[in-house]
Amino acid sequence: MKYFLLPLIIIFALASSANAGYREAFEKEFLYKSWGGEELEVNACIECHSSNIMKPEFQDIPNQWKMSWHYQNSVMCHDCHGGDYKDATMSMSHQRGFVGTPKPADTPQFCGKCHIGILRNYLESGHGKSLQSTGKGPNCVTCHGSHNIQKASIEIINEGRCTKCHSYERAQIMKQALFATENKMKEIESQLANLKAKGMYVGAENRELFSTQAEFHALFHTIDADLVKQRTDEFMRRLNAIDAKIKESLDEIHFRKNFSTFLMLLFIGLGVVVGLLSKTYKD
Repeated sequence: MKYFLLPLIIIFALASSANAGYREAFEKEFLYKSWGGEELEVNACIECHSSNIMKPEFQDIPNQWKMSWHYQNSVMCHDCHGGDYKDATMSMSHQRGFVGTPKPADTPQFCGKCHIGILRNYLESGHGKSLQSTGKGPNCVTCHGSHNIQKASIEIINEGRCTKCHSYERAQIMKQALFATENKMKEIESQLANLKAKGMYVGAENRELFSTQAEFHALFHTIDADLVKQRTDEFMRRLNAIDAKIKESLDEIHFRKNFSTFLMLLFIGLGVVVGLLSKTYKD
């Protein structure tokens, strides 16, 4: 009898196991997934850092990143830190290029993978030379932060930040050298946004402004006020050229508006004339 029951017990156990496996797969693939619309791609980095298994000091990193200039430009976790964000088992695998958090002295090279021009100017600056010679000194994170990185502007040069390492006098001279050019770039950026809102194509002007901003911001990583002053005229010429194109576009909008008004008044006038002629003909 026991030889007859043993196979039945094994079959029942296997069936229960299979049923449990099926139920788990069913819940995962059907019950807990969206029935309509596009499914969002899983990001193992975000899921892990947002979960309760993560240390509290690291849980807010995803929120900081989502408020950053990197996020606005689709720069993801793996773009900086490596690893495989699609596979939780390989997200921190060195075989998939995971490098984690760099040491302070390695931070410039870490960020310089993308910011090549800035890295070159930084390494030639007093900041960069200090870090390379002593292993101490301001690196990218010191001024820009690590995850909630905002679009660069001269507002990053301020007394509160700069006096952490030295007096503010030299930094203030640097900021004054940047002031006019930075304000001109902001003015043009606002004008281009306004033109775009009015339906004008400003792709070429935006690209030229972006290129000018990138070169200018790379330049002030040299922290050399004299060099910035020397090249100010060059940057202003480029910005004035963009400004001239913006004025041409504004003139075109103005012309179109006036021409549309003229056509409307013309048609109204023709309508009145036709109406009067029709009335005269009937009389």
